[in-house]
Amino acid sequence: MLFNGQSYYFIGIGGVSMSALARLLRKRGCRVRGSDMQESEITLALRREGIPVSIGEEEEIAEENVVFTGAIPADHPQRKRAEEAGKTMIPRAELLGRFAESFPHVVSVAGCHGKTTTTSMLAHIFREGGRPFTCHIGGEDNELSNCFSAGEEYFVTEACEFGRSFLSLKSETAVILNTDLDHTDCYKDDDDLLRAYREFAGNAQKTVVCDDDLRARDLPHALSFGLRGGDVRAEDLKSVGERYSFTVAERGIPLVRVKLEAVGKVMVTDALAAFAAARLLGFSAEEIRRGLESFRGVRRRFEQIGTLGGVPVICDYAHHPREIAAVLETARKICFGTVRLVFQPHTYTRTRDLLGGFTEVLNRAESPIIYKTYAAREQFLPEGSAYTLVSRLPEGRYVQSPAQLKKRLMQSLQPDDLVLVLGAGDIFGIAKSILD
Repeated sequence: MLFNGQSYYFIGIGGVSMSALARLLRKRGCRVRGSDMQESEITLALRREGIPVSIGEEEEIAEENVVFTGAIPADHPQRKRAEEAGKTMIPRAELLGRFAESFPHVVSVAGCHGKTTTTSMLAHIFREGGRPFTCHIGGEDNELSNCFSAGEEYFVTEACEFGRSFLSLKSETAVILNTDLDHTDCYKDDDDLLRAYREFAGNAQKTVVCDDDLRARDLPHALSFGLRGGDVRAEDLKSVGERYSFTVAERGIPLVRVKLEAVGKVMVTDALAAFAAARLLGFSAEEIRRGLESFRGVRRRFEQIGTLGGVPVICDYAHHPREIAAVLETARKICFGTVRLVFQPHTYTRTRDLLGGFTEVLNRAESPIIYKTYAAREQFLPEGSAYTLVSRLPEGRYVQSPAQLKKRLMQSLQPDDLVLVLGAGDIFGIAKSILD
């Protein structure tokens, strides 16, 4: 299916995972084209690489295979016309699973937080170790972008739990970073989510789990990692400017000292996960060290994008209470003044179902600014709106336009402050539009 010059049309090709798959198929000799609802850095980059992209829903599809995501509704004009024309319709998750099956060895990384970073770290380890590999990343590594191909023996991929799409992957080695409840529009409760992770682990020959996650540690596994426990642990942890160094010990035996370039303590946990997976794959401790130290971060993961009023503006993809707490803690350690937090909720159901967690963590910030919800695939739900969230924050303020955001920030900024912009929606582009 994936070879012999077949043609593919991607509806929603501007998505990070979709664009990565389009690029990888093109490298396999397939003809690739696609559309998206709006222009973006990704669509512009695809055109520069020779992949045609149209904006809107009107373009006719001549290709025999049509790829779409869960965000594309059944009544989407292009999807509907393609189905009526008898095209082969392929959900994104299914295509990823089929692509993975073309490799002898598959490594997949799952979990509510840290998937993109850990997948990127593994890609750097594979490159430093000289293994023939291809990677599919659900974000943009600062060096490797969202995909990289240096051979076809190993496939390293992010495995997303949304819509249970990670169950399409059959892995030689699977990594479960954490099992925090998320995507409550797909999972009715914690037990439902945990059953999906258990099935994901069951589809793998060997599994790596986080020992700090009480539920994950009970899953069958070959190796565990953690800051507080596990087979692979960090000892003698030190930091300078929130860049951490530590000695990795495996089952109590010190192996190697690692100095990370990416900022934040959460990077240590992700590095331990990548280390554990790489050990199962036969990498030496020295190869892993070189790979981890070559990793320079991922876009929108504590990335400074510029300044506003002379004050640094840092963006992060955090859109879950636990992620917000970790990023806020990191920002406070490097800020001499006040961290001015801006948060855009992502989907109404997540905001509604995790409202208590969002309320608790956002109340830790001084006068947090809440930007209007990024709805993604959902219809408006008042109980999950940004306005409802703000009503739970005594010092919170609501804004709904770039101009309002800039005005609100400029009213409070002081020279030693830091602006921290969080969210998985379009807040990244909005923040860039108001920079100095």
